[in-house]
Amino acid sequence: MRRLGAVLAIRLRRWIPDPFVFAILLTLGVGVAAWAATEAGPGEVLDAWFRGFWLLLEFAMQMVLVLATGYAIALSSAASQGIDGLARRIHQPWQVYLTVLLAGSLLTLASWGWVVLTAVLARELAARVEGIDYPFLTACVFVSSWSWVCGLSSTIPLLLNTEGNFLIEAGLLSGAIGMEHTLGSRLNLTYFSLFAVLIPAVMLAVRPRAGEATSLAALRQELANPLTVAQEAAGTRLPVRALSDLLNHSAWLSAAVVVAGTAFLIRYFAAGGFDLNLNLMIFLFLVLGIAVHRTPMRYVVAMRRACSNISGLVFQYPFYAGIMGMMMFTGLGAIVAEELAARATPATLPAIAQLVGAGVNFAIPSAGGEWAVVGPGLVETANRMATDLAPAEHRALIGRVAMAVAYGETSSNLLQPFFLLSIMPVMGAGVRIQARDVMGHMAAPFAVFYLLTLVLVTWSPIN
Repeated sequence: MRRLGAVLAIRLRRWIPDPFVFAILLTLGVGVAAWAATEAGPGEVLDAWFRGFWLLLEFAMQMVLVLATGYAIALSSAASQGIDGLARRIHQPWQVYLTVLLAGSLLTLASWGWVVLTAVLARELAARVEGIDYPFLTACVFVSSWSWVCGLSSTIPLLLNTEGNFLIEAGLLSGAIGMEHTLGSRLNLTYFSLFAVLIPAVMLAVRPRAGEATSLAALRQELANPLTVAQEAAGTRLPVRALSDLLNHSAWLSAAVVVAGTAFLIRYFAAGGFDLNLNLMIFLFLVLGIAVHRTPMRYVVAMRRACSNISGLVFQYPFYAGIMGMMMFTGLGAIVAEELAARATPATLPAIAQLVGAGVNFAIPSAGGEWAVVGPGLVETANRMATDLAPAEHRALIGRVAMAVAYGETSSNLLQPFFLLSIMPVMGAGVRIQARDVMGHMAAPFAVFYLLTLVLVTWSPIN
């Protein structure tokens, strides 16, 4: 397994271009496919591309804020001290890899955006423990986010469980599909239990030998600013006493924001339960970051540093939104799903749904957006096959199909260099590392993910 991992890492490093180049190639490929497979002409394809360009602006900004606010917390002295304490108990590279994989799996159960915290932990451990292969550790961080599909932010099950969702409005569902058929199902619990053990085992099996490791120190570039956040903030003071400095470095101003933010969070959770959506998570990170940095100016410095490496997200999300627009507005995505589903039987429909989820994911980097495109065709097919089933069995079939799409989408994340941009602002800050250095390490876990998931969605009981 280790030799296979090494070969794949070398080969894919030669083949995989920069994520932006990948986005351009995918844009051209989807555009040609939309022109050839649908009734849309070249002008209509271009219109769909431009119309889609702006669909993910809110989501892109959310991603930027998740990364920046999460990384800003890591730049605090409190976070550094906590990681120092953990590092004193970890001495071997394999222990670092395992810690990152397990911590990431637990964090992303709460929300997929918390992978940024896993990246922060990995980055700091890499600076403290010798013998770590930094590109492989970066792969471990990303692979650790697999569990989000089982957890509280899994988009497709949450959409199905929403009253009045678009499938109900379209007349394809008579009501919401409860969590007992998706996240709370035996299928999902089996999926999580199996991969929680198997993914760390696979990653440890393919890890590079200590003598072959490429360390963080070897990749680190000359730091533009070696000062700590507190030192840089102190350096902004004027040589004379000034009201502006008193305000900039005032702990009570930060405390006021933290008190107000904490009061809101208490009220929110008391009224609505543990509903941890993306906006709330960003707000939580923001309040916590202001608290640990203590003064407004320190937080300004931390955010400036945290935002220094997010250019890839800023300009590439519109390109993927444009691809999503071509899939949606020309009907290409629906055609793909319906053509595959038309050849399905009740036994093979979940496997086909998994394939659709994995394939369309390359063009639509959003589980909710992907489900909006392929979900109606798959649900309509399930409805035709469920005419002789009891209502509970019918809902269970739809739940299985939906989870198959979600699992397929999660597995192909490992082959899509764009998704690495969710952690590269942290792992790549001040480091000479590219997506192609990391992608080869994710081929083996992808194969395990996809094949075992295929077995589960086909034969594992849903309830």
